[in-house]
Amino acid sequence: MSAAENEVVDLCRDLIRIDTSNFGDSSGPGERTAAEYVAEKLAEVGLEPLIVESEPGRASVLARWGDQTSSRPGLVLHGHLDVVPAEASDWSSDPFAAEIVDEYVVGRGAVDMKDFDAILLAVVRERQRSGRLPARPITLVFTADEEAGGRLGAHWLVEAHPEWFEGCTEAVGEVGGFSTEVGGRRLYLIESGEKGIAWLRLTAQGTAGHGSMRNDDNAITHLARALVTIGEYDWPAEPGPSMQRLLDKVRELTGRDGTPDELLEHFGPAVRMIGSGLRNSTNPTMAAAGYKHNVIPGEAVAYVDGRTLPGQAESFVARVQSLVGEQVTVEPYIEDIPLEYPFEGDLVDAMTVALLKQDPEAHVAPFLMSGGTDAKAWHKLGMTSYGFTPLRLPAELDFTALFHGVDERVPIDALRFGTRVLDDFLDLA
Repeated sequence: MSAAENEVVDLCRDLIRIDTSNFGDSSGPGERTAAEYVAEKLAEVGLEPLIVESEPGRASVLARWGDQTSSRPGLVLHGHLDVVPAEASDWSSDPFAAEIVDEYVVGRGAVDMKDFDAILLAVVRERQRSGRLPARPITLVFTADEEAGGRLGAHWLVEAHPEWFEGCTEAVGEVGGFSTEVGGRRLYLIESGEKGIAWLRLTAQGTAGHGSMRNDDNAITHLARALVTIGEYDWPAEPGPSMQRLLDKVRELTGRDGTPDELLEHFGPAVRMIGSGLRNSTNPTMAAAGYKHNVIPGEAVAYVDGRTLPGQAESFVARVQSLVGEQVTVEPYIEDIPLEYPFEGDLVDAMTVALLKQDPEAHVAPFLMSGGTDAKAWHKLGMTSYGFTPLRLPAELDFTALFHGVDERVPIDALRFGTRVLDDFLDLA
């Protein structure tokens, strides 16, 4: 077993034990302690990491690695240090204790994404000790604030420290490289794109009045009707290049055909995330109105998590407005672009070969991820980004349910597998 394989579990557990919960408003503990931990681990093997803060406690880590004299374009390897909050009473164990249960590391961030932070640290440390530097310039980035859109992390770095990314044309981070099973065969999914963010504020106006009286202009009723309409709206399946490649792979592995939705049902529970790459989506998430039980309010407000396919961001808000009608106003309050990159080229070949070296019978395909990552920030600098956190997973594990889920966990064997694949990838990239 390599030094990276020996170390990766402890690194992952250490990172999970550092609470970096991101509540979206800087009220959490921040990432400073985790950043100091990462910087210390990099400095131990001779790198010169820099910790930078966008706000007090909101810390990211930057470090140069690889052959910085090479004329080849630079590569960004990145992971985020923050995690979504966890309600301890819902968990089987303390979400920040990083206990080992049945050969899994359990804890908030085990999947999203302190697993890859640990894999990356373990591989960098081993290669540094043995003098096996990558043949191209590498920028290592461990960011703050990804779970709230990266405004205090990757997006801030692009604006405040662009010099760290000069010459970088490609980036590798989350979410992808994990295995699933289709037609009895193992299939690794590499993220080659991600949907755009269109978080919407819906406002309904009505006539305020006494709760005991008839009221045909109730703002809450208007809003509720709108939320049901868009929450139940069946957005059409419109697979782009990445999802078309994935659908073709499913046909190959199963020997069956059907509609895009029928084909993706072969992924079982994972279809919740993977199937989201087929269409736009609108999910109501918050609502607020009124201030007393017997007072009909004049206004009601709700928030909707909207996600858009590449090429549809500009028409999305207008479509939602047409669905809810004139009594409810729709306005975006947080937006970010959708991305999609060709699943081809030297970097894709390197990821594919590295996976097949460690799992020769496996298959590889791209997919469009339902959520967003720091890739949206790197895109501003013209980088092509892929999600590649290599994990070989048990077929029975409902892995996609663990993202932001209760009892989030990652198999120890998968962490060790990830170090081997990433190490091979760095020889090829």
